[in-house]
Amino acid sequence: MPVSPAYRPDPRFPELGAEFADPVMAEAFPQTILRFRNDRAAATVGLDTLTDDEWIAHFGRFEPLPGAIDPPLAQRYHGHQFRVYNPELGDGRGFTFAQLREAGPEGSSEGRLLDLGTKGSGRTPWSRTADGRLTLKGGVREVLATAMLEALGVPTSRSFSLIETGEHLERGDEPSPTRSAVLVRLSHGHIRFGSFQRHAFFERPDRLTALTDHVVETYYPELAGANDRPVALFGAVVARSARLTARWMAAGFVHGVLNTDNMNMTGESFDYGPYRFLPHNDPNFTAAYFDHAGLYSFGRQPEAVFWNLQQLAGALSLTTGTEALVEALNGFGAAYRDELTAAMLARLGVLPQHTEDDAALVQAAFRAFAEGGERLRWEPFFFDWFCGGEARALAGPRGDLYADDGFADFRRRLAAFAPDRPERLDDPYFARPEPEELLVDQIEALWARIAEDDDWSAFHAKLAGIEVARRAWGLPPQGA
Repeated sequence: MPVSPAYRPDPRFPELGAEFADPVMAEAFPQTILRFRNDRAAATVGLDTLTDDEWIAHFGRFEPLPGAIDPPLAQRYHGHQFRVYNPELGDGRGFTFAQLREAGPEGSSEGRLLDLGTKGSGRTPWSRTADGRLTLKGGVREVLATAMLEALGVPTSRSFSLIETGEHLERGDEPSPTRSAVLVRLSHGHIRFGSFQRHAFFERPDRLTALTDHVVETYYPELAGANDRPVALFGAVVARSARLTARWMAAGFVHGVLNTDNMNMTGESFDYGPYRFLPHNDPNFTAAYFDHAGLYSFGRQPEAVFWNLQQLAGALSLTTGTEALVEALNGFGAAYRDELTAAMLARLGVLPQHTEDDAALVQAAFRAFAEGGERLRWEPFFFDWFCGGEARALAGPRGDLYADDGFADFRRRLAAFAPDRPERLDDPYFARPEPEELLVDQIEALWARIAEDDDWSAFHAKLAGIEVARRAWGLPPQGA
């Protein structure tokens, strides 16, 4: 392929050695039909110049990119799944295909290291009884999730490519046979909490030290000179996990499966299965039909992340003292509250005052949500009140609700805040009566058109609408 000047491979993960991953090969699929390519993401790593045929060759047949990880590597890890430890995990339907340097800021010689990882590329030594495949519907849902989360300022992997692969899959949670696909995601890192748990399980502090050094030197170089690298790394991961959790909450997002193998060391959300976006504020709302106890419900997500961090601390305790790890862990609560306040103010489009009034406004917003109940959908609330637009909110389709006395405290507190870049309200997006949402019935409707008529127009229209929303919100870029 013609190599773009922005294309800079830098394969670091193989340096860890054979105890951390297994060489694998992608499945040879009967078809490779390109359904989605993320050229905006591709431009950040110098791959936007690929033709569609070249794209399919690299991300459907997995012909190696120049300087790629060859052969690809399926990572080894363990994890707690619904708080039950499972030592038989690992990349069961994916692998790390390449690591590339992101185009850095103007004048910068080196950007972040980003991974291209797969989902649905075939069986690996860690597939167990599964077929290593991804359903096309699962791929469509992940593309939509990452687009929406990026638009709402959540640190997330980005869906890079989706290619339909021409197989018929049997699944218990979808009408079967169902269509197959392979997804490629762009992420800042795929090393998980469970990657550390695996080596703690085998009581190998030497490998934990090697993994810690790798993560610090690759993703947290500012910590390279720390006297106690495990503690310094853990503190950084606690901070990033607090930010991620707060951004989920402000976005009204329910991940659904917050197992320790679904949290990574770089603080990004990734691997989207039974996720949901809230239709309205409900702390007990669950995304996974099998989460009967509500362990990973919307309101319990901070608790779940804290519990997962406890397990990471336990693994790291084989290489350092527990007292400092506990101190870092106990910083999660305050960090989460600060991050939630910042995230909610950003969603409301107002400037922080750096006083107690910031948190009081956020509390008033949640009381307003409670007052609105099922009459008030999550995303329209932020759309209506963005940049302190009381006149706009009261004149809109939910104006009668907002005029109620139950919203008086929120209206009063919001009026005391200055809007952040109020010129954003001039964007035509905010002249619409309703914002872009990604509710489950919308996803099901556009999937029905694909499943029944192979009609992809609603899917691409939804992505275009989310892109319009991303630009209008103007939230700082997050994630990959």
